[in-house]
Amino acid sequence: MVESVETARELTMEILRRMGLETEVEGHLEEGTVVIEIRGDREGVLIGKHGQTLDSLQVLISRMVNKRFESPIKVVLDVDSYRKKRDDALAGMALRMGEKVKRTGQAQTIGPFNARERRVIHMALKEDPAVTTESLGEGRIKRVSILPRKMAGDRSAPW
Repeated sequence: MVESVETARELTMEILRRMGLETEVEGHLEEGTVVIEIRGDREGVLIGKHGQTLDSLQVLISRMVNKRFESPIKVVLDVDSYRKKRDDALAGMALRMGEKVKRTGQAQTIGPFNARERRVIHMALKEDPAVTTESLGEGRIKRVSILPRKMAGDRSAPW
């Protein structure tokens, strides 16, 4: 696995160099996942709108790494802890929207989000007994609906 970290790090550095970006690239293993941390002076270029550029770069690096090894390896790219900040912001938004749904009794739909972002929202509201969530739409990018449990047809709603 250490070899996969170094491979991912080197491939990332080469792509960023070819993009003309001066960056620092570090890699480590985290629960069986290769995590590549990038720091540099033009972080916004690497992140893109709502992390789309970062997600695309992650797919590219992941495929390049997995071509070199027999077993599948999960690769996650992050720029200056962007993913953690984004997850915290999404979870906060989900909790606020959950409170609004409880207060008004009306469903709220937010998004669109990719699968990872939808998971953050679902997990943030998972333990709330008064609301439930569901993904809406087709394809990879979907919206998330936050509903009062009573509206979702759940007989175990607290009211």
